[in-house]
Amino acid sequence: MRFRSRALLALFTSILAIWPLGAVRTVMPVKEVKAGMEGIGRTVFTGNTLEEFKVHILGVLENVMGPSRSLILAKLEGGPLATTGVIAGMSGSPVYIDGRLVGAVSYSLGQFPREAIAGITPIDEMVDATGLPERRPTGTQARLQLPISSASLAAVLQQTFGRNSAFAQSTADVRFTGVGLDQMSGTQLGALLRPIATPLVMGGFGGDVADLVASGFSASGFTAVSGTTAGGVVTATSVPGAAPPLRPGDPIGVGLVSGDLALGATGTVTDVVGDRVYAFGHPFYNLGPTQFPMTQAFVHVVLPSLMSSSKLASLGAIVGTIEQDRATAIAGTLGAGPSMLPIRLALETDRGPRREFKFSVVRDQLFTPLLTYLSVVNTLKSYEREFGTSSFVVKGRALVDQHDEISFEDLFTGDSPSIGAASYIAGPIAFLLTNDYEPVEISKLDLTIVSSESPRTATLERVWVDAPAVKRGRTVPVKMLVRNYRGDEVIHTVPVEVPVNANGPLTLLVADGGRLAQLEQRETRQSQQAHGVAQLVKAFNKARKNNRLYVRLISADQGAVVGGEPLAALPPSVLAVLDGDRNGGTVLPLSSATLGEWTIPTEYAISGAKALSLNLDDDN
Repeated sequence: MRFRSRALLALFTSILAIWPLGAVRTVMPVKEVKAGMEGIGRTVFTGNTLEEFKVHILGVLENVMGPSRSLILAKLEGGPLATTGVIAGMSGSPVYIDGRLVGAVSYSLGQFPREAIAGITPIDEMVDATGLPERRPTGTQARLQLPISSASLAAVLQQTFGRNSAFAQSTADVRFTGVGLDQMSGTQLGALLRPIATPLVMGGFGGDVADLVASGFSASGFTAVSGTTAGGVVTATSVPGAAPPLRPGDPIGVGLVSGDLALGATGTVTDVVGDRVYAFGHPFYNLGPTQFPMTQAFVHVVLPSLMSSSKLASLGAIVGTIEQDRATAIAGTLGAGPSMLPIRLALETDRGPRREFKFSVVRDQLFTPLLTYLSVVNTLKSYEREFGTSSFVVKGRALVDQHDEISFEDLFTGDSPSIGAASYIAGPIAFLLTNDYEPVEISKLDLTIVSSESPRTATLERVWVDAPAVKRGRTVPVKMLVRNYRGDEVIHTVPVEVPVNANGPLTLLVADGGRLAQLEQRETRQSQQAHGVAQLVKAFNKARKNNRLYVRLISADQGAVVGGEPLAALPPSVLAVLDGDRNGGTVLPLSSATLGEWTIPTEYAISGAKALSLNLDDDN
């Protein structure tokens, strides 16, 4: 009998040794929380060792973060908190009263705090807001004008990225129950409380790109810190191996970019129920359904600051998927990580060896194009000069599931060509992922960029034909004089075939891609809209390019744009039928007809436009 007692005691002791701290699943509803209660919180200040801190409940703020949303106000004590105040990266640290889980440390009183005063998000509200995952519908579609020029893609990108916003401000409808804090009212406290800053771990980002990332994310509650991720490129098969499971109070990461670049955010685990993980106690970005890598994290040190102290951490192995990003928490499932978009970028220059970079970005309608843009710009600025004229030739492809691939081939030159090159790549991705027609998956992005530290511009100066008149059914050589940035003259010749049924007068238009696209948009008097993803992909592949001259033979015959496709020189009977359908919005009239179009590739970014009137020789 005594032997059995010792054996049971040993077994019980062993279970306690391996049972994670905070594993008790009993929760305390917010209605039971009263001022004067004391509890404990758990978090990691250094490494991966869980430490406890004291929690003194000051009261409950009702309707402070939205209708029927409550926030528990508390004073924290212990560890480094007396000198650091509430620490960025503590978001999600669990709080227990009498062994019952109350919620997550998630809010603070802003900058320059004199005491570690924090807001605690009730656990019930965290669980309630992060239900089963579903696919996030696309947002408002970005407006895309067809035909597409390289310059117009930057506008699409700006419109897509402009949708992000900072966390919602607190409402004025606040009721405070409990003891006061320096005679401050509940309304005043609610106005000062903000989500604890989320450390944004950046690795490989430098210069003004790092400043851009830091300033852009700071408006949404992030604070940038230097760091790296472990394990290289993130893939769909990144499954945890011998890594220990996450425990309440452990640091947790949300991966955005990994590989040769690293970007992600860190916080703290609030609770683990089976394979379900709850963390932060406030939104990451309040995106709703997500598919972001859930990673372990390692805290190197706490950086004390009078403004805002922060944990300096690095992201570790992938242990699951963040599936919900809501106002009161993020939540996900332990297991395999989500699929990521792999990007290969080769950089070639005459100043050194060819370099190849590999990184992966999350699949998300907002973050995928944004992070693709930042990754390309950062890579170019890291290896090429930022000041002075330079040129980038972009080549590559984006593989689109169930559709044709998008082909990239264009030239960007000037004082800041990296911005144009990155917009050219990220613009189509932004529009495809926010299209209203069908969900789109981009399986791979393969890019090669050739750089040179010299301008590659040219101007179209003259267009002419040698014959005084042209004949129907004949080919006429059209000559174009282009002067490059060195002052050298280059003559291009293109054979233009005049149709047998051409009616005068004829106009020969020679223009760069941007001017031609603007002219076409003015002619149709409103932007054409693509009808379906297949037509979008086709439009991107036909986008006007900087390093092309476009030659167009135009007559005064009428035509129409039907379903986004231009139809020229239509018979009067067909025009009458189409005119009856103009109220449907799918038919646009054209006052001229394009009899033929020719494209001349060049080694320069061309600018200029010339129009030449051609007389028809009726003596055949």
